[in-house]
Amino acid sequence: MSKRLAAEFFGTLWLVLGGCGSAVLAAAFPGVGIGLHGVSLAFGLTVLTMAYAIGPISGCHLNPAVTLGLAVGGRFPYKDLASYWAAQVLGAVAASAILYVIATGNGSAIGGFASNGYGDHSPGKYALGAAFLTEVVMTFFFLMVILGSTAKKAAPGFAPIAIGLCLTLIHLISIPVTNTSVNPARSTGPALFVGGWALSQLWLFWVAPLIGAAMAGALFPKLEE
Repeated sequence: MSKRLAAEFFGTLWLVLGGCGSAVLAAAFPGVGIGLHGVSLAFGLTVLTMAYAIGPISGCHLNPAVTLGLAVGGRFPYKDLASYWAAQVLGAVAASAILYVIATGNGSAIGGFASNGYGDHSPGKYALGAAFLTEVVMTFFFLMVILGSTAKKAAPGFAPIAIGLCLTLIHLISIPVTNTSVNPARSTGPALFVGGWALSQLWLFWVAPLIGAAMAGALFPKLEE
């Protein structure tokens, strides 16, 4: 278990450092900024690369919603849920601390720090209802792809590609709405450094992804029957 938790810690650290780091450091860099498309791809690449690296060790969840969805779907023991969640959140916080030091290294303020939000803190000023629905639906389909691509009947070795591309697509759709969470750990790390509004809105980015993941976990086994 200690090796599995270490893998989840470092894997989630990589996801937040690569995904949020691309948003904070590279998205709007003068002349060569990667924008929404680049940030979306960065998040997908973090999952794809880590799935190959630590998938055989921990399953490469990197996300409390994924762990819950897999547990509801009968793919993961409930008794290990809290341990995985703790490792994932700690990895996200560690990544955010590293990113904070880097981002302030030129004297800049951290600003929104890639935090997730709704209302005035949504990139497109989307209201609470739209943000909640977006996070539920996007997480639902993320888990459907994860459960399907890792099923016994699926082609072996291709799951990381499908999952990474799915996360890229999710970001292409939903960055304008919530800055895209679908991952409570990813939301928690940056929010702790921003404080204020980011922490007050953090509840949505736990509740909505967990609901979407649980729905997929409950539905997918019925499709396999």
